[in-house]
Amino acid sequence: MTPYYIIAFLIVILAVIILWEWRHQRRLSSRVRLMREALRNRDFMFRLPTGGIMPGERDLQTMLNDMGGEINQLMARSEVESWQRLTRVLTHEIMNAVTPIQSITQAYMGSTMVKQTPLEEGIRAIYDTTRSLSAFVESYRKMTQLQTVTIKEIELERMVANLKSLYPKLSWHVDLGAIRTLRADASMMHQVTTNIVKNAVEAGAHDISLTVNGDAGYTQLLISNNGSPIPAEVAREVFVPFFTTKRSGSGIGLSLARQMMMAQGGNLTLADTPQPGYHTTFVIMIKGVCQNDASSFFTNKAPTFTSQGFVMSKRFCTFRH
Repeated sequence: MTPYYIIAFLIVILAVIILWEWRHQRRLSSRVRLMREALRNRDFMFRLPTGGIMPGERDLQTMLNDMGGEINQLMARSEVESWQRLTRVLTHEIMNAVTPIQSITQAYMGSTMVKQTPLEEGIRAIYDTTRSLSAFVESYRKMTQLQTVTIKEIELERMVANLKSLYPKLSWHVDLGAIRTLRADASMMHQVTTNIVKNAVEAGAHDISLTVNGDAGYTQLLISNNGSPIPAEVAREVFVPFFTTKRSGSGIGLSLARQMMMAQGGNLTLADTPQPGYHTTFVIMIKGVCQNDASSFFTNKAPTFTSQGFVMSKRFCTFRH
């Protein structure tokens, strides 16, 4: 009778192994579907959890997570560089055409042959138009002439306090977690965060959330607001230079903010899925491991993923020496 028990035991073990392998393969297939959907939606910020899988698969998933961020960074940098080249060409050609006209009309306005004649009003209109166009073009040169980047330690609490003081009427919800400092250009960070909050206020926001996360060598600042949601067709264009939905907007605010972040080795993106309770979330990526009062590793709540493949960790910091 003993051999039958052994055979039955082996059959049970084999069935358990087959069932476990079947479930494991289904989980891997689910990961592949989520990643494919993220790529199809051009969401290169996707990150899938690395728990519950084999060591080799964990290494592969970690590499794919990192690769998604690198692809997003490269695409954003390529887009910015293309717009910078186009802006340089346009401003150069426009200024070459406008400057002589402005000089000639200015000379005519000072001539006694033109003063107090019907021609004066028309020449003055041409001069004023060319001067306005020159000022307009000059403002866009900022996009190709950023200030020198100065990376240093920034106290997050002080940076947030300064930002809150500019908009005291807003309701602020701040979660810095265990992170106290970051390495970035203080002036650029001030301009970037102020521009994001300013746009939120203009969109009718009353509540602002600022959350700080750290993950994979980057520090993330998530700035969310409850203003009017950004339509999908507009979301694709928010970082395109000169694009604006405002009557008096210049269309360079967010584009310039992204360039400032990329000059520091980071990035600025619009999250496909806003944080719960808010309509819009901008993600500021700052290169460098987040800093903490503690000297050891700190983790809290592993990343989770949604049906859209967008993954956001509640708080996940890694500290290296």
